Amino acid sequence: MTNLVIHHHLSDRASLDSALVAAWDDAAGVSVADVHLLGGGPRHQDAALVLVDHVASDDEAELVAAAVLDLAQRVPTLVLGAALTMLPAVAEASGVDHGEWTPRHEVRVRPEPGVDPRRLGDLLLAERLLIAEKIADDVVTLATANVAYVEHPAVTWRQSSGLAALLVDGAPDTWQDRELLRFVGHVLGVVGGRRDAGDVRVGMIGYGAIGHEHALAVRAVPGLALAAVSDLSPARVDVARSVSTDVRGYTDSDDLLADAEVDLVVVSTPPNTHGYWAKRALDAGKHVVLEKPMALSTLECDEVIEQAARADRLVVVYQNRRFDPDYLAMRRLVRAGAVGQLFHVESFVGGFGHPCNYWHSDAAVSGGAIFDWGSHYIDQLLDLMPGEIAHVVAANHKRVWHDVTNADHSRVTIQFADGRQADFIHSDLAAAPKPKWWALGTAGAIRGDWRQEKVVARSAIGTLDEDLLALADSPACMTLHSADGSVTELAAPPAPAHTFHRELADYLHRGLPMSVTAGQSRRVVAVMEAAERSAATGSMPTELA
Repeated sequence: MTNLVIHHHLSDRASLDSALVAAWDDAAGVSVADVHLLGGGPRHQDAALVLVDHVASDDEAELVAAAVLDLAQRVPTLVLGAALTMLPAVAEASGVDHGEWTPRHEVRVRPEPGVDPRRLGDLLLAERLLIAEKIADDVVTLATANVAYVEHPAVTWRQSSGLAALLVDGAPDTWQDRELLRFVGHVLGVVGGRRDAGDVRVGMIGYGAIGHEHALAVRAVPGLALAAVSDLSPARVDVARSVSTDVRGYTDSDDLLADAEVDLVVVSTPPNTHGYWAKRALDAGKHVVLEKPMALSTLECDEVIEQAARADRLVVVYQNRRFDPDYLAMRRLVRAGAVGQLFHVESFVGGFGHPCNYWHSDAAVSGGAIFDWGSHYIDQLLDLMPGEIAHVVAANHKRVWHDVTNADHSRVTIQFADGRQADFIHSDLAAAPKPKWWALGTAGAIRGDWRQEKVVARSAIGTLDEDLLALADSPACMTLHSADGSVTELAAPPAPAHTFHRELADYLHRGLPMSVTAGQSRRVVAVMEAAERSAATGSMPTELA
């Protein structure tokens, strides 16, 4: 039986369902194995990506080809190279007369000059390339790949048939890779004849250190533009203008929300106001990016999510630690099965020292120590260990730092329904810090040890000036421990710059999925909320709201 995987890029799920019914009704014996929604962004182009796993017979090939060609008449459709080798009718309709596959090797796919380059860079794959011996006169080459110093078509488009072809190999599961989905989404937008709408104009409420990080990312990512900033401090508005000289500045956030030239609002205010400003921005018709945590209660998270759904607007939380290089290195190994089944993970952050004196240490504003650091680390834990949560157990200690209201030491244990556990500890009383990560699997373990780094400079009078960085400001040293006792030091290459903001632009312009969702951030709040309830009741097991 043929196994088909169809990634669709349709703005209306019902449109896909009706298209599938029409396209596959007569294809007896053809199984639609999986259907993945590539997006739902307000600006994306309708299109479909079809992957054919195998075809059992010539008769079945004819049926599958007819269905693919029918779909291509409805929406621009991109087929994987293997479909051309298995479906002669599709190959003929694509206008590509192909030869043999190259050996599997590193293939760098480059967009052709003239193809809309917005956020579309080279695509690097370890796959085979299907050599196109000849293409029809009306076939347009959208991207090429170099083999032995010769440029070969890698992506083609034929408007008369509605077919694009990506002439590389690959099993369906490899096509979940986000960079490839980004590339395909852009190609499908190109073949559909639509270019990106104008830049998404970004307004910012609050402009502290994290606000400046957002502003620099917005400036660096094509498709986003910094339009306006609101902060109670005129001096901070002036700092924003150093990033973009024509940014409009406000000291009253109501004025920014009334600005019709703002499409999206980044909320960088203290946590106890996140829900309030999110709802105000949604009322004003804006998309919303929230700093973490999403809110201080699941009730407020639900109100924001429901309001965004009613308004057909995006709401998402800037979970920036999801893209830390040491975490990404660990997650890649876990998902590749390097440690077998992951069943226990511990994460730690802290040291022995006075908490900061800003609102981060004011529990009424930050939500408390569990919310302040847990917004980062519990998000990582839940991303690393998805699954149903049975209950949460937590404890808070107040023993030394009585001039602030956050706990001095907190521990959260997440008990999953299948027996796995995840622990998070934050401490300002840890004279001997634990490793940042200790992850145990059935076939090995991963350890992440904090490293103490110094910034060395020269003082104003020429003497040595050393600044000792906090542990949390440096990536951990990661090691893989195998069951045979061998230990391998892991490389943690820097994460691609501005990953979250690139995904944000891709969602709004092309409808490509973001790796962070509001539902995930709501779940983090639910765990932290349950943890605070557990700590307040003598560490009783507490279910999520």
